[in-house]
Amino acid sequence: MITVVGTGTGTPVPEDVAEGAALVVGGRRHLDAARLPEGAERVVLGPLAPALDTIAEYVGKELPVLVLASGDPGFFGIVRALAERFGPGRLDVRPGVSSVATAFARIGLPWDDAVVVSAHGRDLRTAVNVCRARPKVAVLTGPGAGPAELGAALSGDRVLVVASALGDPARERVERVTPAEAAVRDWGTAVSVVLCLDERRALGALRTVAAVPEQPARWALDEGEFAHRDSMISKFEVRALALARLGPRLGDLVWDVGAGSGSVAVECARLGAAVVAVEKAADGVERVRSNARAHGVDVAVVHGSAPEVLEGLDDPDAVFVGGGGGDLPAVIGACARRARRTVVVAMAALDRVPAAREALTAAGFGCDGVLLQSSRLVPLPGDVTRLAATNPVFLLWGVRTQVIDKGVDE
Repeated sequence: MITVVGTGTGTPVPEDVAEGAALVVGGRRHLDAARLPEGAERVVLGPLAPALDTIAEYVGKELPVLVLASGDPGFFGIVRALAERFGPGRLDVRPGVSSVATAFARIGLPWDDAVVVSAHGRDLRTAVNVCRARPKVAVLTGPGAGPAELGAALSGDRVLVVASALGDPARERVERVTPAEAAVRDWGTAVSVVLCLDERRALGALRTVAAVPEQPARWALDEGEFAHRDSMISKFEVRALALARLGPRLGDLVWDVGAGSGSVAVECARLGAAVVAVEKAADGVERVRSNARAHGVDVAVVHGSAPEVLEGLDDPDAVFVGGGGGDLPAVIGACARRARRTVVVAMAALDRVPAAREALTAAGFGCDGVLLQSSRLVPLPGDVTRLAATNPVFLLWGVRTQVIDKGVDE
């Protein structure tokens, strides 16, 4: 039997479990803090594979094994690896209080509406994008993906709560800092978890389903649900297909370039993505911000002209390009060189389609598209209905098929 005990946040190791162990596996601080039998072999966790091989030797001899882990070892912890290797039936899991639960308890907030994301041994960009999109996030950190790196990637509208050495009476610290403050600190190795909060919305509404962000009941909203200028807005039929091709989801970063009213940006944010809206008109910038506030989502708005203004932005997963103009191929090319997955372009002018398509294929994208021309039901006097045609729109989408050379030395 493999007994897995969660400790490190104030939960002690049961003496009866420790006394009978022939092998004890855990982090150095867990091994040092526990009262262990003198005859037991100890393995300090580093690379996981050698430790699992040693555990297998003891399991094969039917000798008891004790594994010490932090908090709740079934929550982004070692239970997954042990269950995959030895089967759940061989495990006796005794969870402690997770670092996430402990950190939220220390600051007096519920966390049933929090999103938990791990950056331990994973790409930090997913955690960053979740923090940009959601008002309450817990980030499990790791080497190269700690409070400093997280702070450097985030803006000042968030507060970071850095919880270190949770459960250690002498060393525990829970500090509120701005992202800029976090970015210039050396946080050492004792960080347990980082909470990223929009404190205006940190005390969320009553939930029925924990952790999973609430999804919108509908999307491709009517144009009337957005403030816009002179009908300069992507029609809902166009938006519906654009969103389907963009595929915005939690952890993604989406650019809406030439945002106008920001309707695509807002819809992507409602579906969980982090979003940057780029708009060159000053009144358009405020319009995007107003629409984002009205729909209760976070959209970062950048005032400037593409493609120049795109240089300082993080690489997106997907990009929507709206509008036209003679510089459209250059804008599409700049977006395509940066996009990790897809670029969607909406155009009203037939003449611009070949150049837009060439810009996508030249950047290593497979390109497809449609002409959308819908007719809507419109009531007439006498209880009858007619069809009113909307203006036709070309929608092109490119999906990355090859890695391109960005001219950066490895």
